[in-house]
Amino acid sequence: MQLLKDKFGRVHDYIRISVTDRCNLRCVYCMPEEGLTFLPHEKVLSKDEIVSFMELMVKFGIKKVRITGGEPLLRTDIVEIVRGLGAIPEIEDISITTNAMYLAKKAEALKEAGLTRVNISLDSLHADRFQAITRGGRLQKVLDGIQKAEEVGLFPIKLNVVLIKGQNDDEITDFLRFTKDKDINIRFIEYMPIGHAGTSWKEKYLPLDTIFEACDEAGYEYEPVDSIRGNGPSENFRIKGAKGTFGVIHPVSAHFCDSCNRLRLTADGYIKACLYWDEEMNIRPFIHEPVKLMQLVQKAIDNKPENHEMALKLQDEVQSNKPTWRHMSQIGG
Repeated sequence: MQLLKDKFGRVHDYIRISVTDRCNLRCVYCMPEEGLTFLPHEKVLSKDEIVSFMELMVKFGIKKVRITGGEPLLRTDIVEIVRGLGAIPEIEDISITTNAMYLAKKAEALKEAGLTRVNISLDSLHADRFQAITRGGRLQKVLDGIQKAEEVGLFPIKLNVVLIKGQNDDEITDFLRFTKDKDINIRFIEYMPIGHAGTSWKEKYLPLDTIFEACDEAGYEYEPVDSIRGNGPSENFRIKGAKGTFGVIHPVSAHFCDSCNRLRLTADGYIKACLYWDEEMNIRPFIHEPVKLMQLVQKAIDNKPENHEMALKLQDEVQSNKPTWRHMSQIGG
């Protein structure tokens, strides 16, 4: 089998597929308050295009898929998309990242269709603060979604917490306590400069050493763990005696580019080899032309930089490439 390898020897076996750029929330780190102009429906990849694309990609070693958005559960055919991907024997793992507003209603059908596990965005455990960060989200719906995911067996359940200075950094201990009685992986993620012009994003940035300082202040003893399926870039730990775990994902201060095995497909059919840089290839016209399509995919991989240099942006230093013009909701994370 010909594997998708870049010039630094990184083998790509994992893809994140954005199935929509639309979202029912306006999270402060993901989308401007006024929203964005969404793609017209005809510009978005269809279920058949997504499945056809993956039927080819598995022949080159792709075996893990994460469905993203926007908010993927807004797709009326999301269950059929999962079912189509689940019917491809080479795909070993199908996960989804969601804000969970509709998860309680759709979890059972998604599980039956072949969904393996879920990542859920949850940036506050206080209803009013959660509503402010998401600009309209309802915390109880997320909690109901988590409960339903547990009931139907979508494990491991991972909760994504973007750490925002001055907005949720006083809740770190609350999130850590959340792992004590629930078999859940809380993942603290650094605030990233994607979709933010200038340097204003740095006012909200906190390094993830803050998590370990909170553990020490609370008297929590913790130890590293490495047995979480699909842990990706997360460094995971367990408070001694806890059922669940917590992890840290630090794309800015300590990038994990040397082990990056991910490709991204945007909702409008562009392949991206790096989340941060602006280079992307339009593969949609060639979904049914395997040779040309794979030439473009390999070209994207060949052009993938060694790292994204977000740390240089943190220090206001010059970067070697141009950052993406897309907001996070237009890429899929």
